Amino acid sequence: MRVERNQSDQALKADEIKPEKRIEKDWLPSPPFSRRYAAIDLGTNNCRLLIAVPQKDGFRVVDAFSRIVRLGEGVSQTGMLSDAAMDRTIEALTICREKIESRRVTAIRCIATQACRGAGNGGAFLERIKKETNLDFELITTEQEAALAVRGCMDLTDPKADAALVFDIGGGSTEISWVVKKSGDDITNAVFKLEAWTSIPIGVVTASERFGGAHLTREEYENTVDTIALEVTRFTGADHLKPLFESGRGHLLGTSGTVTSLAGVHLGLKKYIRKEVDGIWLASERALSISEKLRAMGFDARQKEPCIGPERADLVVPGCAILEGILKAWPASRIRVADRGLREGILAELIASDRHRKRRRRRSRGRSADDQARGNQPAKE
Repeated sequence: MRVERNQSDQALKADEIKPEKRIEKDWLPSPPFSRRYAAIDLGTNNCRLLIAVPQKDGFRVVDAFSRIVRLGEGVSQTGMLSDAAMDRTIEALTICREKIESRRVTAIRCIATQACRGAGNGGAFLERIKKETNLDFELITTEQEAALAVRGCMDLTDPKADAALVFDIGGGSTEISWVVKKSGDDITNAVFKLEAWTSIPIGVVTASERFGGAHLTREEYENTVDTIALEVTRFTGADHLKPLFESGRGHLLGTSGTVTSLAGVHLGLKKYIRKEVDGIWLASERALSISEKLRAMGFDARQKEPCIGPERADLVVPGCAILEGILKAWPASRIRVADRGLREGILAELIASDRHRKRRRRRSRGRSADDQARGNQPAKE
């Protein structure tokens, strides 16, 4: 079932997103006694942890962990999480828990997405995680997932653009969001609004299982592209923004392993380096040419690509087909690459919530002090 929302949804319409200061790339020890925040994103393919400390205009990462666990492997065919996949995930989450304890994290949010949403035993598995690791996971909706992904990478939107299409190619689904500039003309004051979003129930794992991943022929690849393009074009809630993209005033912003892998290959990196990839611009034509190169080179050759490796060799081509399907439905000349997303969005919300509570407490104490001062004044005659 395809889930859709558009600008009439109040939860998303109310969001105004102002770019924050770029996250510092160097992971350093956090100051003593500072608040520490952790975010865990448990997806269909990956388990990811990020730990950070707040700074004036954002936050600084102090630790991170990522492992491909393929939790959703086979779910599209059986409807259930397999024992092997759940065991792999528990092992990864145990490492996350150890890092959280060693960093003395003071606030945490753990989210689970499509694999647990779609599996018949997804809820039971989250209960098992709680019992074995003491990590309490929240099963978020596709709406929440899209909003968090947008918040996590919004500071990479070109402030000179009028709109952007933000896509997050996950393991089990792909979230697509459209943002438009509300005000401002440069990086210091540009404000963007989340205008519309949709979710399609196809990600790199489900596409690989449905269409084939390791050995896609050109015909199979093109059929996959057409299927994705059709899914994207069925959503009409953002059609009023198409003139902005047709006139070159809109661009794509991708947050996923697919787009970061393409960027790594484009740069010719001997090993994946986040700070080299995060934030670069990739011409759409270049992305498509690399996609075809990866498809044509075959599974064995893809395994030897430093920014792909054995764990992504069967998933990167379905991911490329999803990207090409998006571009076919929403043509744009350039793509901004984001090695950030859900986890960064979670951290931003945790920190903002904390700051809001602190402001409320200060205002409350100020009112109490004023009331007390007025109560101690002598009565007027």
